[in-house]
Amino acid sequence: MTVPSLQPSSDPLTILREYRALAPWGLRDLAAVAGAILDASGITPINAASRAHPTERTIRFYVTRQLVAPPEGRGTAAVYTYRHLLQVLAIKLRQMEGATLEAITTELNHLTGDMIERRVAQVLGSALPSPSRLPLLQTPGTGRGRVGRAVQGWIAPPPSGEAARGVACRRIAVAPGVELLIDEDHPVARLHGGSEAIGDAVRRALTTLMPSL
Repeated sequence: MTVPSLQPSSDPLTILREYRALAPWGLRDLAAVAGAILDASGITPINAASRAHPTERTIRFYVTRQLVAPPEGRGTAAVYTYRHLLQVLAIKLRQMEGATLEAITTELNHLTGDMIERRVAQVLGSALPSPSRLPLLQTPGTGRGRVGRAVQGWIAPPPSGEAARGVACRRIAVAPGVELLIDEDHPVARLHGGSEAIGDAVRRALTTLMPSL
């Protein structure tokens, strides 16, 4: 696998972590973001069979093979996080290097999330695009749908302070005494569309701080 020679504009690990602001995703959006990153990185696989982008069906297969962690939630409420993006990218990058799924399974079982993140950043290197450079927005006619709106929301977040007056907000009950106030234009609100899934995700995060919650 060869990577184009580019002048590094920033630390690849720092750029990779910018994608956390776009999470969580639905299955289709996860596949689109991962494919866009691989496309924009310009990495050439040594195995022609690895040229295929990760599809929804492919990611479901990865979950079944325990290469990718199960999504949070079920059915239409299922969402995928930054961790899932890293796992999908790690798998595709190793496939592009000629590794089999059996070998990748063994490798990933011995790597922590931080190690996977650093490995992905190291392989992509200076070719890794920031979210603002994704073809999802650079090509005319793209940037539509949930992925495009999420990326656009990251690049140009909703106004705050004085400029935010009159902007609709959603109040979500998380737990007794805990409420989440979220701008309707925020990428998370647009990705989910439903308060229940957002509240459940925040509630799970809070349990790590307050197990009794």
